[in-house]
Amino acid sequence: MLIIGERINSSRTPIADAISSRNAGFIQSEAKAQVDAGADYLDVNAGSFIGEEAKHLSWLIEVVQEPTDCPICIDSPDPAVIKSVLPLIKTGVPMINSITLEPARLERILPLIVEYKCKVIGLCQTEDSIAETTEDKVKLAEQLVEKVTASGVLLDDLYIDPLVYPIGTNTESALATLNAIEQIMKQFPGVHTTCGLTNISYGLPNRKLVNRTFLVAAIVRGLDSAIMDPTDKMLYGSLKTALMVMGKDEFCMEYVSAYREGRLE
Repeated sequence: MLIIGERINSSRTPIADAISSRNAGFIQSEAKAQVDAGADYLDVNAGSFIGEEAKHLSWLIEVVQEPTDCPICIDSPDPAVIKSVLPLIKTGVPMINSITLEPARLERILPLIVEYKCKVIGLCQTEDSIAETTEDKVKLAEQLVEKVTASGVLLDDLYIDPLVYPIGTNTESALATLNAIEQIMKQFPGVHTTCGLTNISYGLPNRKLVNRTFLVAAIVRGLDSAIMDPTDKMLYGSLKTALMVMGKDEFCMEYVSAYREGRLE
């Protein structure tokens, strides 16, 4: 299960403030906390700084790489920004978050993925539509697989996000996404699935409970990656327990180790 730590995102006020004030210590503490909690990648986002995103994202990447060698997930919708910061990556295999089926975006980002041998998150979204039903999600996933692999990117480097929407405004979104995850993982052996976990609970009370429940259900359906907060011990505990129950933790060693290290709650 690939965990992409979500906390270094400029949509969070403390992160935006730290970026503006160049508080490297705060950013590095966020990075280390997530790595210590089990993150495999660190998502870094400076998208709130419109017109200055490249400058701030470059600083973030440099700062995050100082205290840890955890690989970086570049979170930007702008191909020009992605191109400008990719040469700064020094730790592991970079990941790009994200591509869609918008032709202009694909044409500019796919060559970068090939050149830098990146992993990439592919959203089930076109230029003028987003997939809401299971059928639409799987259909767009198929198009992503075709486009990405045709460019020379390995299927193993593609993480498809079927896009789950807030269940408070779309009651069927969770089930449609769960069904899509299962079908995508069966239909395209070797591909991965991921999701922005906290989208599911937006606008609801006790959001963490909703997030945990959806994560367990998604793992049962085959989800093998998530963009999430690994420092949330109850969420991380649900993840480890679900993997163990699904037979993906031989002799329960990962669960026991996480318990002994105090990472579960």
